[in-house]
Amino acid sequence: MASDLDGTLLRDDLTVSPRTRAALRAVEEAGILLVFVTGRPPRWIHPVADQTDHRGLVICGNGAQLYDLHTEQVVAEDLISPETLAEAIGRIRDAVPGVTFGMEYGDSFAYESAFPMLDKWKSPDHHEVPVSELLARPGAKLILRHEEHSSDDLAESLQEVVEGLLEITHSSNAGPAFVEASAAGVTKATALARLCATQDIGPEDVVAFGDQRNDLPMLGWAGHPYAMANGHPEVLRSVERRAPSNEEDGVAAVLEQILGL
Repeated sequence: MASDLDGTLLRDDLTVSPRTRAALRAVEEAGILLVFVTGRPPRWIHPVADQTDHRGLVICGNGAQLYDLHTEQVVAEDLISPETLAEAIGRIRDAVPGVTFGMEYGDSFAYESAFPMLDKWKSPDHHEVPVSELLARPGAKLILRHEEHSSDDLAESLQEVVEGLLEITHSSNAGPAFVEASAAGVTKATALARLCATQDIGPEDVVAFGDQRNDLPMLGWAGHPYAMANGHPEVLRSVERRAPSNEEDGVAAVLEQILGL
């Protein structure tokens, strides 16, 4: 079983309901592999680990990092190289002036001075740095902001610009553009497929839940995909099966049916 977190497994207040917690316990007790697949970095997983009794594995950064909830350790990574970052950022600045950049490493986040960092986002693990420092080490996920574009529009305009260098997606529709980029070929689907292969699990045996555009590769790969009722319009158009909304414990409702609870 594979599930996105924000907007899917978690309620809008970022909690895991008692009903969902019980359903996840039943999944593991049935001997089913439990995987959370999210755009979040590992350092944002601690509250989820506590609320899910440290069950399962987490694919973080849209596929870039594999995190073990039992031990709270990163056990595998697929990062963007500094050389690729330099080439991609150069292409993006030429193609879409006004884009600003931040880099997610998993244990910290760095951003250039022009990046619109809101006060509510600032924390000790967020650092303003020169652009040269953004390019100094491999990163899990490049974050792109633009004050005059929507996330949908910016993501669409950058697909061809960084083809072969980065995977472009996003998981936010509100406010100015907030677009995410992983290494080429790295998506929620590729990371989930690789993990499942180690357990001799094929896509026909995978139930997956998601609500945003960054979930589409995973939902397209899984044999039994469910779009959350509160999902992005493109997700609702692309996925036939429906789960109730995250506020209605939709993941738990479907799991209860599947497990006969």
